[in-house]
Amino acid sequence: MVCRMFRIETEVDRERAQLLRSRLRATNTAASPVLRELRGTPDERETPLHIWALDETGTLMGGLVGHTWATWLHVTYLWVDENARGSGLGSRLLREAERTAHTDRGCQASRLETWDFQAPDFYKKLGYEVVCVIPDYPPGITEYTLTRRLG
Repeated sequence: MVCRMFRIETEVDRERAQLLRSRLRATNTAASPVLRELRGTPDERETPLHIWALDETGTLMGGLVGHTWATWLHVTYLWVDENARGSGLGSRLLREAERTAHTDRGCQASRLETWDFQAPDFYKKLGYEVVCVIPDYPPGITEYTLTRRLG
């Protein structure tokens, strides 16, 4: 057995991060026929999806930021101004993102993460199912990952 010495560094390095991402992607592509089939298709890249709700003065009252990738919608942020909560705006934003992802981009499913004090019950009412629970992430808070089939 050969013993190797490595220098370990803990600095932020964007160039190395991109190189690492590129190498990991190549390794994953080589190991997965599914990922190999994605290469060269429109589903290969993450495509941003943003939905905004503005009031009559142009003030931001809510929004959804996410992206589509590999026939999935990933909702990163969904927020509704306190004055508009309970009006159905959050549901409208999410449904519009799902419609766009499904109809215009061919997505078959949606995923998102939320914390216990945010909106897990809101998403469950809209047909999302909890697929992962991470207690104490961050400490004292539970994170949920939820998914829903589209279409």
